[in-house]
Amino acid sequence: MMRKIAFLAGTSGLVGMQTLHLLLQDESYDMIISVGRRKLALKHGKLVQVDVDFKTIRNLDLEAKLREEDLGGIYFPLIEALQRKKLEIHAFCSLGTTIKSAGSKEKFYEIDHDFVINFALWTQQMGASKFLYVSALGADPQSNVFYNQVKGEVEEDLKVVPFDYLGLFEPSLLLGNRNEFRFGEEAAKILTKPLVWLKLAKKYRPIHDYQVAKAMIHHANVEKKVKVEVIPSKDMQQF
Repeated sequence: MMRKIAFLAGTSGLVGMQTLHLLLQDESYDMIISVGRRKLALKHGKLVQVDVDFKTIRNLDLEAKLREEDLGGIYFPLIEALQRKKLEIHAFCSLGTTIKSAGSKEKFYEIDHDFVINFALWTQQMGASKFLYVSALGADPQSNVFYNQVKGEVEEDLKVVPFDYLGLFEPSLLLGNRNEFRFGEEAAKILTKPLVWLKLAKKYRPIHDYQVAKAMIHHANVEKKVKVEVIPSKDMQQF
């Protein structure tokens, strides 16, 4: 009998991929449902991949989608569990892009803000009790830096969604192997890497993708007395 599942968005990114691998290894999760614009070339007995349009994800009928793709009946236990509505559901979100990749500030805002909020509202509608979001160091809706301003707006708007627990993770510069080259990030890594070696300035020094992923899963699975929690980069360094 299924007891706990996870929804995951942003799976193809740095933190998303690490989160997926850790969730698949975590025996407390019976199934991982990865939603994205395209499916990954990855198969696992606990992994269900669903292709979605984040513009319209709030209208997604997951059960119908699963039935449509379920040729051998392997999704039946999951569909039955969703219908019973007695599952513990955690949602993990690391959706995000850059203005360069998006092509404009408007498109960046749509992906980094609108898509995240749409995913959050859908997962809450599906019964998710906890939502764990990868934000950024310096997130502030009043920031003069557009990127930080958008991240800050996302944080504020997520607080309105009635989850039992909302974890806002604010990592500094991420270390890991990206599929795309980002010159600014690569230059910053070179300049700040001595902070990692010397274990200085925990607030600002770069952090590994797997540390953020481990922190998210840890916070999803411990007893919480607060409804909203901001987890700074320095606190994720211990993982």
